[in-house]
Amino acid sequence: MINKKKIAIVLASVCLLLSIAITVQIKTIKRTSIVGTENFSQDNLKDEVLKWKEKYETETRNLTNMEKELATIREEGAKNDTSSSIKEAEIKLNNNLLGLTDLEGKGIELTIKDDPNVTKENIGIFDDISEHIVHEQDLRAIVNELKNAGAEAISINDQRITANTSINCIGNVIKIDDEKISSPFVIKAIGFPERMESALVRAGGYLYFMENYGGIGVSIKKSDNVKISKYTGVISAKYIK
Repeated sequence: MINKKKIAIVLASVCLLLSIAITVQIKTIKRTSIVGTENFSQDNLKDEVLKWKEKYETETRNLTNMEKELATIREEGAKNDTSSSIKEAEIKLNNNLLGLTDLEGKGIELTIKDDPNVTKENIGIFDDISEHIVHEQDLRAIVNELKNAGAEAISINDQRITANTSINCIGNVIKIDDEKISSPFVIKAIGFPERMESALVRAGGYLYFMENYGGIGVSIKKSDNVKISKYTGVISAKYIK
């Protein structure tokens, strides 16, 4: 009777130990499986990223090569065909006017900056500090005056001005399209230098009031080699048919 009890106790203990061991092993296998699955997923994600990166680089190289081939074909066609030569000249002119190419030529460089002598600490009690700061409407007015004076290409702080360019003020920051710019503002314009300069500095003109009544710093210089960079954004049209 005693032996049977001992045997039963031993068997129960063995069963208990086996159950614990099996449970621990099952949990270990599950954890290993989960970790393995996570690692597998991460490896797959890395592979996908690398594949798309490689695909993007390949397509970029293909596009660059196609653009070079197209330019070569146009040049060859223009040599043998007068109409093709005329079309090529039209395409080049349109790209220049759209702002899609780097340009250089005769023109002016205008620099305007906030009044350095006026701060919140020393401004008069009846004075308005906003009158001593260059605003987005000032830049728009100057761009319009330059266009009216025959400017063929304009940039502000190396941001090309195109037909779709927006000049806005967000808080205390001026943005040209999506690029933030700040004082001093360097405005470059290609065109007839004397005509553009006269339009800007004439008595009673926009710059005249900015300089004489707002203390805005203004300097203009004419140059035979004004360089204006191309527009680097994306030109799109949603409603033109």
